Amino acid sequence: MSVDSCSLIVNKTNNQQPTTNNQQPTTNNQQPTTDNYMKILANDGIAQTGITALEKEGFEVLTTTIAQEQLISYINDNKVVGLLVRSATKVRKDIIDSCSTLKLIGRGGVGMDNIDVAYAREKGLHVINTPAASSESVAELVFAHLFGGVRFLYDANRNMPLDGDSKFKQLKKAYAKGTELRGKTLGVIGFGRIGQATAKIALGVGMKVIYSDPYIDTASVSISFFDGQTVSFDFKSISKEDLLKEADFVTVHVPAQKEYVIGKKEFELMKDHAGIVNAARGGVIDEVALVDVLDSKKIAFAGLDVYESEPRPEIKILMQPNISLTPHIGAATGEAQDRIGLELASQIISLLK
Repeated sequence: MSVDSCSLIVNKTNNQQPTTNNQQPTTNNQQPTTDNYMKILANDGIAQTGITALEKEGFEVLTTTIAQEQLISYINDNKVVGLLVRSATKVRKDIIDSCSTLKLIGRGGVGMDNIDVAYAREKGLHVINTPAASSESVAELVFAHLFGGVRFLYDANRNMPLDGDSKFKQLKKAYAKGTELRGKTLGVIGFGRIGQATAKIALGVGMKVIYSDPYIDTASVSISFFDGQTVSFDFKSISKEDLLKEADFVTVHVPAQKEYVIGKKEFELMKDHAGIVNAARGGVIDEVALVDVLDSKKIAFAGLDVYESEPRPEIKILMQPNISLTPHIGAATGEAQDRIGLELASQIISLLK
């Protein structure tokens, strides 16, 4: 073999090498990195159903809980485009103004009083919530309080562990004057999705339902049964005053208000020994007036899932023996959280993709 032939072979080999090297960056460019994903911070958590749906569409979901005072720096450092909250995290003007990457704010639930909604939309941000996802769960909790109230479960569950073995007969006698819900009248203040979901359960129990809502003059509620049958009921709004006078039990389903919906004057209108439930927002019922009417026996019991001074309810509320207490868990069911996660994901994908 001649020297020229050997040189030719070497040159061919050398000429092929760069081709292999030139292909390498192409392979590297195909590897996904987190920088390629739009980041969503679910600061108060999100169900796995929502995470999975978002990840399939190329979003990265961050579920680290960031302290309120550190949110701005975290959002900016991580180039977060979507911030999802429940009731714990507040999204005020400081976050909206300071986070230039933020394109969307989502509330897992209904009420958005922890978000400066109008200001955010004025600044061009999408603001979304999930009004339909948790209605049934909240309605069922209302009835957990009602059933517990008319059968003294809130008190029995406190006293049985202490005295059940030594004072069984005395406790049996103390709780012997229960009341049935069937045949009684439920007054619903606020007849949106949750109010209507609550009405459906009441109708199924055999209660009469009346409602008051200044924004909904008439409403039709349909109840679907397991065998495919459907029954519809038509309702017409009445005044709050007439509702309070007629109802045996009252449940409140309104957004946060500047003034009390139920205060001293309203309690005076209610039937003696009526019951009341608030699973809407703290501050819609005057808690000082509530304690007074419970102490005087004007009202038989109350069920509270929300509080004026949440997350630190007043001691007088916590220690009042005729209040059934839960820590703001209206939407805290697996089914509701799955629906919330999917509804948030669907809206985010539609708006940001």
